[in-house]
Amino acid sequence: MTSMAALRSSKPDAAGVIAPTSATLSPADPPAALTYFAWRTAVNSRRYLDGLRPFRPGEFGSGPSSPSAAHLDAVNRMIGAARLRQEREERKLALQARDVLRGGDAARATLLTVKERSETLARETEQVWEFYLNMFGQRTGPFAAWLGALDRVALDCYQAVYLGLGRARSIPSPSPFSYMETGFGPATFRRGVRLARLGRQPNPFPLVKIPYHRLLNPWSLGAVPHEVAHNLQSDLGLWEVMPDRIGAQFKRKGLPPRNAAVWQRWHKETYADLAGVLLIGPAYVGSLMDVVGRSRESSAAWNDEAVHPTPIIRVPLGLRLLERIGFGGDARAFRRAWDALYPRAAWEPVPAWVRARLDEQIDAVLDAICFQRFDQYGGKALCNVVRFEPKHASLVREAAERLQVGMDTGVLPERFLIAAVRQALAWAKTPPDVLARNFYAALGRG
Repeated sequence: MTSMAALRSSKPDAAGVIAPTSATLSPADPPAALTYFAWRTAVNSRRYLDGLRPFRPGEFGSGPSSPSAAHLDAVNRMIGAARLRQEREERKLALQARDVLRGGDAARATLLTVKERSETLARETEQVWEFYLNMFGQRTGPFAAWLGALDRVALDCYQAVYLGLGRARSIPSPSPFSYMETGFGPATFRRGVRLARLGRQPNPFPLVKIPYHRLLNPWSLGAVPHEVAHNLQSDLGLWEVMPDRIGAQFKRKGLPPRNAAVWQRWHKETYADLAGVLLIGPAYVGSLMDVVGRSRESSAAWNDEAVHPTPIIRVPLGLRLLERIGFGGDARAFRRAWDALYPRAAWEPVPAWVRARLDEQIDAVLDAICFQRFDQYGGKALCNVVRFEPKHASLVREAAERLQVGMDTGVLPERFLIAAVRQALAWAKTPPDVLARNFYAALGRG
């Protein structure tokens, strides 16, 4: 503990708090102990604030997997704003600490109030700082190359959509950023959403959370285009208009409003699934089957408030889109497998009014989301902005052959590598660990 002799020799510190100087007081005297309490409270607050510094360029490496300058700048602006708010409280605390003996009991009560408020704000600032410290810190460890690879896939999805728009739109920045977190399922936090872990501040760029087991098995990464699609729907301004489009299409086809309301509630997850199909083709449906293919009771369980379509319905939705974009053979093969896993009796937990005319409902949803023009797409439909075509399947097969032997996959769009590694795994000619290694190596080039 700091001695009173040291305190007597102290000069005003950076916070403007002057240490006690009376030679007649010992640390056991109440005034001395009180002054020391106030002084160290202000010192601790100042040092803590100084420790929550902005992140420096190169602090998390300088390779292709490192956070970009744009990511660092966006986070540093957030940290800077939090520090400014805390600095104002810290100055108030310094003044109260200096006057603790002169102001009587009212000053001591105020000191405690300001101290508590300053500490609360400090915790909020640290929460922001720590969140990004941990996330960016993953780019210096063994998973850096994997996460950087997912960044490239996510960026490719964005580029494919924005380059396909009928009219140019302002380029969103920074680009999506991937990180690993425990838990069974992936998730995303869209640009601008206020997050509790950021003290309700807006998230500055899309975050794509991927659990370790998905990173370990890259053929399961159909989740990446799905999560990126959530952000695309948001960045393109489609969240508000999509439910109305679905409702109008159901009305046009004479489908019950009750059914329209269900699909309107499901619109975000449905959009992400359908965009995933358009981004990587049949491989997305196969990946989706891996995710939602759970017990018959779980996959058909009905929830009146769920935002995801009932799992047993999600795969037929994707299969119908495959049929409509030229992949009828793949759709039939997947459907045979799905029907074998979930025969008619397995669908019974889904309400009869939802199952009735389900094929018509699915087509109405596809029309609304994929085949109608939107101003947000520059007057085009989503299926004309981005679309996986049969010719792309040929490229995927060639890339799969190269992944088997570790050859360069060349100029193949990054998102197609998910389809390629799934195809290579299906051929079962190369050990899965070799395919995973070659997949990440291919995405690490360039």
